[in-house]
Amino acid sequence: MKKEKVVKKVILVLTVIAILVVLGLIAFVVNTVIQKNNFVGKNPIAKIEIEGKGTITVELYPEYAPNTVANFIALANHGFYDGLTFHRTIPDFMIQGGDPNGDGTGSAKLSDIGKNSTEEYAIKGEFIINGYRNNTLKHKRGVISMARSDYSSLAGLATKGYNSACSQFFIMTKDNTSLDGQYAAFGEVKEGMDIVDEISNVEVETRESGEEGKTADKPIDPPVITKITVDTFGVDYGMPETMEPFDYSSYFSQQYNG
Repeated sequence: MKKEKVVKKVILVLTVIAILVVLGLIAFVVNTVIQKNNFVGKNPIAKIEIEGKGTITVELYPEYAPNTVANFIALANHGFYDGLTFHRTIPDFMIQGGDPNGDGTGSAKLSDIGKNSTEEYAIKGEFIINGYRNNTLKHKRGVISMARSDYSSLAGLATKGYNSACSQFFIMTKDNTSLDGQYAAFGEVKEGMDIVDEISNVEVETRESGEEGKTADKPIDPPVITKITVDTFGVDYGMPETMEPFDYSSYFSQQYNG
């Protein structure tokens, strides 16, 4: 009888343990599912440090323009923007920077995003008129977008400018719906719009001195980007897809010289 009682107790204990283990596993699975369903991924956060002025904090939106965001992150991570300037500023419109030449004519090289090449590159324009439908981000105040070439005034060449963005970006200081769907917006300023406004109102001169009809948008003392860093919160956005840029000079040379 004693032996049977001991066996029953052992069986009871083992049964209780088994039940507790099963309940524990169920709780673990349920908790994991709940956490997964409630998880909200963090978008990358860029910090644009401006010499003598402070930091502009920008949230990047890969859901709208994933390759544009990957390109911006790659350039920032390789220190490309460090020491460059905002070379174009227009009050009640935007401020533009990220040009290694400092005058709106420059582009990054593949080596600037970690590739083994010194060739210049471009990225595909992630916006509606270029056939990319996922980017519905509006060009409202505070939105950051990619600058690109505009050949719309040249017959048959308008589309050549669609895939010409590389490193230059601009930040809106006022809503402008005319840019919606035509430029790759990819983020929004969360802190530091006072710095953006300050930059937009720096003293400027006409870009091409003495030429009538030119907008005075060239800062006399261009604000310097000390550095840009991006916190991706552990997410690897990978290398951007690149393409060979349209060579405007070579194109016209071939047209006129055969």
